[in-house]
Amino acid sequence: MQVQEYQQGQPCWIELATHDWAAGKAFYQALFGWEADDMPMPEGHYTMLQIDGDDIAAMYPMPAEMEALPTHWTIYFAVDDVDATSMAVIQAGGEIIAGPHSVADAGRMALCTDPEGCRFALWQGQDHIGIKRSQESNTLCWVELACRDTAGAKQFYSHVLGYQTKLADMAEFEYTQLYVGEQAIGGMLEMTEEWGDAPAHWMNYFAVDDCDASVAKAKSLGATICVPATDIPDVGRFSVLTDPQGGFFSIITLLDPTT
Repeated sequence: MQVQEYQQGQPCWIELATHDWAAGKAFYQALFGWEADDMPMPEGHYTMLQIDGDDIAAMYPMPAEMEALPTHWTIYFAVDDVDATSMAVIQAGGEIIAGPHSVADAGRMALCTDPEGCRFALWQGQDHIGIKRSQESNTLCWVELACRDTAGAKQFYSHVLGYQTKLADMAEFEYTQLYVGEQAIGGMLEMTEEWGDAPAHWMNYFAVDDCDASVAKAKSLGATICVPATDIPDVGRFSVLTDPQGGFFSIITLLDPTT
C-alpha cells in the first residue's frame, strides 16, 4: 500500500548506519529483495533502499566520528514541527544529539535520546515524507521500545509524540501498545535482569511472508539468530536477528498483515 502522509508520532523512516556499507547493502538486498539508489556523499554513499522505485529505508557508512558506535538502525518519528518537538524532548528529560536542521528540501530532522539514553530521530517531512509503502512484505511494520523504566517512558513519549497507551493481553509479561489515534504503531516492554547490561533501545520489525524461510536465508547470508522463529499468539511469528556487521533487527510474519 502506498503511503501519502504521516501523522505526528507515526514511525516514518528507518536508517542503517553501518561500518561496512558494501557488505551491509549486499546483505539486505539479498534478504529483502530491495533495490538500491546510491547517492554520493563525503563519506561514501547515502543509499535509498527501495521497492519498485519507492523509498522504504536508507543506509550509509559511518563517518569517523561515529566509529565507536556499533552498526545500528535508527527509527524516525513523524512530527508536525521538529523545532517544537525538540523543545518538548528537552522539557521531558531527553537530549538533542544533533539538530534540528534541514536536509536540503527533503525535510527537517533532529536526533534525540530519551531519559534512558535510547536514540531516536524526529522528521518533519517536506519533499520526502519518508517510507512510501506499508502493510506489505519487506517493509517496516512495527517498532518496539525495550527499556527499564516503562512508567517514565510512557510519560516521556506521550508528552513528546502524543502517544496513547494500552496494555496488551500478554500472559507472560506486561506489554504496552502505543497508539496514534486508533492505530497501534508499536509497543513497549520492560527489560529485566535477563537482558544483562544491554542498553534501552528501539527495535524495528520488517514484515516477511515466511518467518522461518527468512530466518534460514538470513543465516545463510551471515546473520546471527538472537531469537529463533517464535509464535506470538493471535499476532504472528517473529525472530530477532543481527546482521553480519552487528546491526540488530526483527522480522515477523503477521497473521493479519493489514493491522
